[in-house]
Amino acid sequence: MIAYTHLDDNSLLNLLKASDNEAFTEIYRRYWKKMFAVAAHKLQHLAEAEEVVQDVFLDLWNRKTGLNITASLGTYLAAAVKYKVLNVLAKRNQQLKYAQHAAIHTPEADVSTEQWLQFEELRERLQKLVAELPEKCRLVFKLSREKGLSQKEIAATLDISEKTVEAHLARATRHLKMNLGSYAVIAFVIGCKL
Repeated sequence: MIAYTHLDDNSLLNLLKASDNEAFTEIYRRYWKKMFAVAAHKLQHLAEAEEVVQDVFLDLWNRKTGLNITASLGTYLAAAVKYKVLNVLAKRNQQLKYAQHAAIHTPEADVSTEQWLQFEELRERLQKLVAELPEKCRLVFKLSREKGLSQKEIAATLDISEKTVEAHLARATRHLKMNLGSYAVIAFVIGCKL
């Protein structure tokens, strides 16, 4: 049985080239922390640093049979981490440039004008529909919505019963609902003035 922890890097590389899993595990154990520390320091992001180190080891495993390392294993792995880190930083930089370009060159939709036009269109439609109401019904509705009077105040102003005021308001609301839909009526009832 081979004592992998006692082998030097060259011996581990030779075993790795022969697809020895234990040699790979020993290389990983020896260099993972150092490589992670370098990547984490440069990237300032632990998840990215871990991914970089994993990618380096994955590449090492995938290329094991064709490896031709002229320097030491530690130097080779340090250089591999350096290039992976540079790739991550370049990708980050590219994404930042894209985001800045998009922020500058993508106009924000100006919905305020569109909303104002929709409101004006709704207001005009409401004016026409309210004008179609019978005179007493229209007067009750306007006193309620434009003047903000209560049913009791409207009844006193027009010298009619509160039940009659209630009936006129119900009729006006039904008329608007049939012609505008419930959303428009709700918008009108909570604050639109004619």
